[in-house]
Amino acid sequence: MKAYIELCLTFVKIGCSTFGGGYAMIPVLERELIQKKGWTTMEEVMDYYTIAQVTPGIIAVNTSTFIGFKRKGILGGTLATLAFVFPGVAFITAIALFLQNFADYPLVQHAFTGIRVAVGALILDTVLKLLKGVFKDAKALVIFILGFALSALFNTNPVLLVTAAGVAGFFLYRPQKGAAPGGKGGPV
Repeated sequence: MKAYIELCLTFVKIGCSTFGGGYAMIPVLERELIQKKGWTTMEEVMDYYTIAQVTPGIIAVNTSTFIGFKRKGILGGTLATLAFVFPGVAFITAIALFLQNFADYPLVQHAFTGIRVAVGALILDTVLKLLKGVFKDAKALVIFILGFALSALFNTNPVLLVTAAGVAGFFLYRPQKGAAPGGKGGPV
C-alpha cells in the first residue's frame, strides 16, 4: 500500500510541476524519477516517449501510465495516470467555476508570457538531452537529418516520418545472422 501512495504522491508532484506538455516534462521526470527515486533510466524514459508518440493520447499522460505500469502493474499505471492528471484537472475546474474570462486578465496574460519563455527553455534542454542520447552512430545521424529535412522542408506527415524511421531502424540495427542476442548488428 505504501508503494502505491508513494507512486501517487510522486505523480501528483510531477503533475503540479509540469508546464508546456510532454517534452517540457522530461527534466522533471529526470529529477524526480531517475535522480531522486531511481525508478527508471533516461534510456527507458526515451523509449516510453517513443512509444507514447505513436500511440493515441497525450505524451505526458502516456508516459506516466508506462512508468506506473513498470513500477506496479495495471493498478500502478492507472494510479500514476490519475495522479498525474489530477492537478491539471483540479486547476482548470477551479478556473472554470470561479473565474470567467480568465485568460483576459492582464496579470494572467503577463504570467503566461513568462511561462511560455520558461517552457521554451525546458523544451530546449530536452532537445539537447535527446540529441545526446540519439546520436550513437552515423546511421542515427542520417535518419535524423533525413527526418528533419522531410519535416522542415516538405512538411511531411509525422506519422509517415515515424513509420519510415521505424522501418529504417529495423533494417539498419537488426542483428546480423549468427550475432549474439542483444549484440550490435547491421543489414544482413
